[in-house]
Amino acid sequence: MAEFTDIQTREIGLQKALTARQLSMIALGGAIGTGLFLGSRFAIGFAGPSVVLSYLIGGMIALLLMAGLAEMTVQHPTSGSFGAYAEHYIGPLAGFLVRYMYWGCIVLAVGTEVTAVGEYMQLWFPGIPPWIWVVLFGGALILVNAMNVKSFGTLEYWFSAIKVFAILAFIVVAGWLVFFSGDQKRGLHNWGAEGGFMPNGLSGMWFAVIVSIFSYLSIEMIAVAAGEAAEPEKAVKKAFKVTAFRLLIFYILTLSLIVSIAPVSEILSGSSPFVTVMQVIGIPFADSVLNFVVIIAALSAMNSQLYISTRMMFSLSRAGEAPEVFGRVGRNGAPLNALLLSTGGIVVATVIYVLNPDQAFTMMFAISMFGALFTWFMIFVTHVAFRRTLAARREKPKYTVWGSRIGAIVGALLMVAIAASTALTEEFRATLPFGIPCLVIAIVAFLLVQRRRRRTAADLEAADAPTSHGKNRDS
Repeated sequence: MAEFTDIQTREIGLQKALTARQLSMIALGGAIGTGLFLGSRFAIGFAGPSVVLSYLIGGMIALLLMAGLAEMTVQHPTSGSFGAYAEHYIGPLAGFLVRYMYWGCIVLAVGTEVTAVGEYMQLWFPGIPPWIWVVLFGGALILVNAMNVKSFGTLEYWFSAIKVFAILAFIVVAGWLVFFSGDQKRGLHNWGAEGGFMPNGLSGMWFAVIVSIFSYLSIEMIAVAAGEAAEPEKAVKKAFKVTAFRLLIFYILTLSLIVSIAPVSEILSGSSPFVTVMQVIGIPFADSVLNFVVIIAALSAMNSQLYISTRMMFSLSRAGEAPEVFGRVGRNGAPLNALLLSTGGIVVATVIYVLNPDQAFTMMFAISMFGALFTWFMIFVTHVAFRRTLAARREKPKYTVWGSRIGAIVGALLMVAIAASTALTEEFRATLPFGIPCLVIAIVAFLLVQRRRRRTAADLEAADAPTSHGKNRDS
């Protein structure tokens, strides 16, 4: 097995300017976005009040993922991250598939976020076509990502700080209404109203887990961003711990309060449950303030996802598995060509919005899911191979998390179960029919790349052979 330093060497050129605080905010920026503010509406529609259990299950899977990823990232900090780990510990095909499927997933997730912005803007500007907002906000964030990574990290920090502050404020207001206001309409009794805690049974609760996985998607961004951290080992350890805690608190606590404030039918009457709850409560201008926050949340997630998809394409190029032009960096250290390619999700979202505005968000949500599920599955599988390899060498990881070995196996099995479940829901029925052909295309592309490499190597050998023969004859 080749040394991992060979992979790290080929990915040099990016600036190392991110701090632990910025790393944790980048992960929060990606994970606290449309999945919480808009996707939770779909989850509540599936599960009713039992959505709390759905997100708790998804959160536990996310924690298992972070445990294994933390161990591998501290051992090998690089922008190629789990794609590079899969290449090193499983094989070139695994690395190729993880990078491309994750890149495609995140590119489409960017489109999902910007589609959500178009939905949110309808509260203020119902007469303006949503696709116009998609283009305007998409262009603005492309410019942000064209800056150096320090500027990106600073902006993302403040984007995420706004979201965190808003969610904490929501928790305080909602908590007061539910437990201390004395309003008989608000309270835990809403968990049993309109069909009970599980109005659609266990299956509805389980289908909501699919949405929760998409909601938690992007926590793995810490591992990718570690390649540009000033002190990667220290930063990653701190960022993983802080992010895991904050995500569980924000998701579980906020959703518990949302389903306590009003019956499910009222919560589902609008686009974002957060905005709808503010409208139900009747606080003046609270819905507009929260609508501003959810727009910031979507832009923040989109900003993080543009960053990550760009770095993944950069890693593919440096591995020789994408055109060389996408591995070049500008004077400010940003891979601009990879960035431009990674804006494809914005284009797809714009086209879908123009053609079918009513189903745009649902469609983008569904087609981006396969890459997410595949990537998480492969991270778990890679961690199993990582620990087995170190055990065979009688080496210990630089950083260990209790229970991570068995957690990786459990996590991989759960991802297979969730992927199979998408075929049973109307909203996610497009996930497998879209994703499986993409996976097959990626495998064929890998085989073509490998064949080209073999031909190139054979041509070089053939070119050298006469020269070597001539030298031998002259001597």
